[in-house]
Amino acid sequence: MTRSEFDDIRAHIAAEADHHDDLLLLARSLLDDLEAARMREATLRSYYLRLLTAARATAAADAAGHPEPLTFLTAELGERGQLPTGEAEVNRILADARTAAALVASLERLPAREQVPPRTTGKGARARRCAGTSRTLPR
Repeated sequence: MTRSEFDDIRAHIAAEADHHDDLLLLARSLLDDLEAARMREATLRSYYLRLLTAARATAAADAAGHPEPLTFLTAELGERGQLPTGEAEVNRILADARTAAALVASLERLPAREQVPPRTTGKGARARRCAGTSRTLPR
């Protein structure tokens, strides 16, 4: 959730404090969203840990002179269905990697103040609305 969505919910709660059923539904919805976000984060952390472990094992196998050091990494990528299957896919992956490396290099050359664009504020009062697409606030 974005900060403005939290602000919108706080404003809704303050304006509708006497509607307990609406607040209970909103609280349940928020708890469901938070639980789903926690599960997604745990899953992503697990995938990251497995990939990092495979990458480290690959580097260690290469340093030890193992005849096929990529075994660990290819097994992990294969288990996730992420191994390239043809020449076109290999070329696309390599192009994506070159582009990503160039983008990171260009970001590293920027001074820190230019990396994040400054926030602009609109004129007048901020409109209170829920910007998210996953829920609507009860009226």
